[in-house]
This record gives sequence, structure tokens and C-alpha cells, in this order.
Amino acid sequence: MGAIPYDGGTTFRVWAPNAQRVQVAGDFSNWRAVELRREPSGNFSLDVPGAKAGQQYQYVVQGKSGDWRWKGDPRANAVTNSTGNSVIVDHMAYPWKHDWDFQMPPWNEVVIYEMHVGTFHDEPGGGPGNWQRAIDNLDHLKDLGINVIELMPSAEFAADFSWGYNPAYPNAPESAYGSSDDLKRFVDEAHKRGLGVVMDVVYNHLGPGDLPHWDFDGETYGNGGSYFYTDWRAKTPWGHTRPDYGRHEVRDYLRDNALMWLRDYHMDGLRLDATKEIRMASGADNPQGWQFLKELNDAVEREFPQKLIIAEDLGNEAGVTHPDGAGFGSQWDANFVHPVRAALTAFSDSDRDMHAVARAIGFKYNGSATQRVIYTESHDEVANGKQRLPSEVGGWDAGGYHARKRSLIGAALTMTSPGIPMLFQGQEFLEDGHFQDGAPLDWKKKEHFAGINQAYTDLIKLRRNWNDNTAGLHGEHVNVHHVNNDDKVIAFHRWDRGGPGDDTLVVVNFGGKHLANYELGLPSDGTWKVRFNSDWQGYSGDFGNAQSFDVGGRWSGRDGMPASGTLNNLGPYSVVILSRDR
Repeated sequence: MGAIPYDGGTTFRVWAPNAQRVQVAGDFSNWRAVELRREPSGNFSLDVPGAKAGQQYQYVVQGKSGDWRWKGDPRANAVTNSTGNSVIVDHMAYPWKHDWDFQMPPWNEVVIYEMHVGTFHDEPGGGPGNWQRAIDNLDHLKDLGINVIELMPSAEFAADFSWGYNPAYPNAPESAYGSSDDLKRFVDEAHKRGLGVVMDVVYNHLGPGDLPHWDFDGETYGNGGSYFYTDWRAKTPWGHTRPDYGRHEVRDYLRDNALMWLRDYHMDGLRLDATKEIRMASGADNPQGWQFLKELNDAVEREFPQKLIIAEDLGNEAGVTHPDGAGFGSQWDANFVHPVRAALTAFSDSDRDMHAVARAIGFKYNGSATQRVIYTESHDEVANGKQRLPSEVGGWDAGGYHARKRSLIGAALTMTSPGIPMLFQGQEFLEDGHFQDGAPLDWKKKEHFAGINQAYTDLIKLRRNWNDNTAGLHGEHVNVHHVNNDDKVIAFHRWDRGGPGDDTLVVVNFGGKHLANYELGLPSDGTWKVRFNSDWQGYSGDFGNAQSFDVGGRWSGRDGMPASGTLNNLGPYSVVILSRDR
């Protein structure tokens, strides 16, 4: 389907089940219309000799009632802009250079960085950021230690500035960000640096603006036509443009889009936006949506079993990531972000609920740690009436002591709890305010808050077990064994196989009091060395620098653990991470 180049020409095939006639016109015909042949399937197709990559085209469609309209190709692989011409693309022509040496890390070792290309590395004023600008700053991400970039939607949308959740041409990369080759170059350069790339895609609605699909062939069925539901299921929070998952041609269209990103752009996974709005419609269960999600994941599993497919469902539905349900690899987890942010942003220490935090740390879908993505900031959590965590904590003083202290607690919990951890761009250097698609990251903050950036780097290295002494942080197991809601302290044990270099203990002080000689349960005796102390003044000059010494474990049970020890210092609003040498 679509415009498919071959040696000497291009095949055009488009779905228009209600059209009387379909023609194609473009650079290859001096914009004279060339008649396509009807197929029994509702498609129209033709091999057009001389049509080649880079040339522009449009379809000329005679609708059901005999009227003619010029239409962009719903399967266009590139467009001049969202209201312009479609462009022929030869995906086989791009010369991949570094991609072949890249291997996606195991899911339990993934650390995600959510990126919005338009604001990631740009200057205020003018157009949005682009793929080349983003490439220029990939070394920052490599140095930070993350290993997967999750791109906010980058398919062609109306206008030049957007979050991307209004796709007009799902198969075409956003023209304001650059060409399809520019996007491939971004993926290639990311792979060169050991960074995987996951693309955010939107299948719960289309548009609603600049849609070639709308009334494509002259039959609207009272709404938008063949691509869309035309009854009560059409309604979404973003317009009446929910795709008709009951039509196999529509399911194929969306499935082919998913496979295109994985196959032609060498993406390492996908993140599906608002899957709850696919499996449900207006609050009611939609079996056709469930069927589509299952078919999509089955198709990916057959061809790309190593790819990571993530759902943003936020409906606390274990079936989304169950093999007998929708079959996703992982899903964003509201059970983590909401209780943790509530504890971090509470005005008074007495309002922080350690029992809620304990439940957030220990939660899993279907007993699997990697079936959830955990975070304290995402594009949704830092906009729509909400702000970034430092602003929620510090108000006007978003760079102040409390903002720095408590946002680091959030980062530490994200990197040490079971799940696939994710950061939102700029979080690592205390970006504040709320996310806007026209407001670039303030990279001066990276220098101003260099210590905070270092703290994130140190936490990510521990999460990825770079020093071979915290393997438990990417294991399946967790035991939140110490919950002190009076002093606002929580401690939990992470392990994979257990033993030295594996067992890891995380101690978190959510309160403003310095605590001395604090007794804790331990998994075993031996010397438990301090691997991270967020109160260190190297992270910020006004931190307390409460020196936490290595803890000597003794076989004296406490907190339901077989051993115990004494942590000499636990700074206010601080995290200490302990483990034993191999």
C-alpha cells in the first residue's frame, strides 16, 4: 500500500472503497492526472513508469456522488507540509552506517529519556528544533547514562509547533523537524552511541486537523468516512476521529504504520498513546479495540520479538500487558507516579504517607517488574495544569533547597524501584515551570545545577550496575521491609539472585529531620558500603553533607530481616543506597 518505488517507476495503491474513480497526478506527469485501476478489494492501483523518490504527488478522487477532490495520500511517507503535497520516499536508499552494531539492552536494564524534538535542543524564537539539532546533543544523553530515547510523536501534524498528539499523516515524519532521512540519521547516530530509540504513536484518534482521511472517497456515513467510527464510538477527548477498529482495512493501516517505524526507521520500540481510548469508547468496553491491540502486538512479536512495545494506558489494567490480553511489553504506571509525587509535593512532612509510597514501590503488573514504566515527570505530569516537580515543590523558588532535595528523592526512587525507569527531558538539570511545545530547554541550567546532573548520572550508573555492585536494582525482587510513618523513613531491599554485589538496600528520609544512629533490618551480615548519599555537598553546596559511613551488618534480626545494622547519619530529605562488594 502507498507509493512504492521500484527500479524505473513507482506503484501507487490507495484504499478508496466508495470512490467512482481515482487518479494520481504529480511531478512525474507534469501534474496531469493518470487513471488508477480499481481492484476488487476497494483499492485503486497503478504502476507509473518514471515516477521516482523525491517527486511530489496527490490523488484526484471522484467521490460517490460524482464530485472530484484533490487529496493527499493517507499513507504518504513524506509530505511538504500538513496541507501540501505527498512525496515519494525510497526507504531502501538510506545508507545505514552505525545501526548494525547496536543491540537493544535487556528490558530490565533499560533507562528511558522522554524527548520532544521541537524543544530538546533549540533556541527561543524561529522554528522548532529539528533532528540535526537533537543529534548535536546526543552525547549529553550518552554521558548521562540513559540507554533508550522515547520520542514524543513525530509524525506530520498541523502547523509547526505541537506536542505531536494530533497526527495528520501518521506515516510521514514531521516536515518542520526535517526529512525522513534526517530522522533515520538521528536513529543511526543514537545507535552509534549505544542509545535505542522508541517512537510514540497515536492510534486512539487521528488529527483532528489537516486529515487526508476525512471524507476521502465521498462517503462520510454521517461523520468522517471509511477510516472512522460513525456512531457514538467516534467521540474522543480530542474530536470525533476515533479510527474504526472494526474494519480490517483500518486495523491494517495502523498495524502497517507500527511496523513501518520498526522496519524502515529501525526504531527499537513503540509507545502507544492513550490505549484506554482504544480498548474503550465513551467509558464502555470496545472489543474491536482490544482486537486491534492484540493483533498489532502479535504482528510485532512475529517480526520483531526483541522490540519494546509500551502502552500508555493509566487504567490500572493488568490485561494490557498480559500475554492473553493486549500483549504489550510494558505500560506507564499511574500506581507509581501519583503516590510518589503526592508524598514529594506535600506541604507538611506530616502529610507524607509512607504506606502509600511503600505500595507504589512494590506494585507490579502480572508479577513482572518490567511490565511497568515508572517516573515522576512525563509530558502529561508537567503540563495540563501541573508543573515540573521542582516547581510543584518549590513554587517560586524552583531552584531552591527543598526543590533540589525532594526532586532527587523522586529520581532515586525512580532508579531503584522495580520497573523500567524514565526521565523527562531536562529533569536531570532541574528544569522548572511547565512543558510548552514552543519553549526550548534551558541548557544553562545544566551548568548552574551541575551537581544535580551528576547525581542523576550516579543514580543511573547504579541502576545499570556499572560498577558490578548493585545488580539487584535490575532484578525482579523487592521487599519494602521498613516503613516508619512517624519519622517519614522507608527502606527496601532489591535483589536479583541475591548475595554480595547483588543485594541492594535503599533508605529514604522523606522528613526534614536529621536522623542519627538509625537502626535498620539488613538481608545479611557483612560490610554494607555506601554507594550513594544524596546529601553530599558535591551535589549542591547547601546540602548538609551528613556523612553516612559503611554499615556493619550483624546477625540480629530486625524489620523481618535476618540481620540488622546502624546507619550513623541520615540527612534530611535524603537517600542512601547500600550494597556489599562481590
